[in-house]
Amino acid sequence: MKDTTPLSRAFGLAAAGALALGLVAMVFDVRPHAAHAADSEASSYWVSLRNSQTNMRVGPGRDYRINWIYVRAGLPLKVLREMGGWVLVEDPDGARGWMLTQFVSRKAHTAMVRDAIAEIRENRDGSGRMLWRAEPGVIARLTGDCNVGWCKVDIDGRQGFVRESALWGAAKP
Repeated sequence: MKDTTPLSRAFGLAAAGALALGLVAMVFDVRPHAAHAADSEASSYWVSLRNSQTNMRVGPGRDYRINWIYVRAGLPLKVLREMGGWVLVEDPDGARGWMLTQFVSRKAHTAMVRDAIAEIRENRDGSGRMLWRAEPGVIARLTGDCNVGWCKVDIDGRQGFVRESALWGAAKP
């Protein structure tokens, strides 16, 4: 007496083939997601906070604990990664966490004066008279591209040029 009939043997071969095809499909399905994740990590960019109160969380979701509450609209942040409506950001002090994309803006490009007082100059190349000085922590709106190490800024309606190296959020991330 045989254990299988021709029909059950054919069914078994078909099931084994479908299983093998399913495994191959799973392998190929994972690769594009991994490549996409790597792309989003590799292409960091600058944003600024939209609101005067924004939560930074330890993970990408509302169920994750809040580790920082930011109360300064316009603060520049570096986006390190994107995931499902959330961005992993780094602030000027190096703190990292997740924020909803709706709370950050790519359009309002800002930068913050780093650790030392920055001289704001009259001309793009740093020549001309010094117009004023900006203290560390001052947020400037970038009004043009940084060129030859100098950036055109607007700070509370006053415009001038500051060294790119004096700003966090101006250089290529």
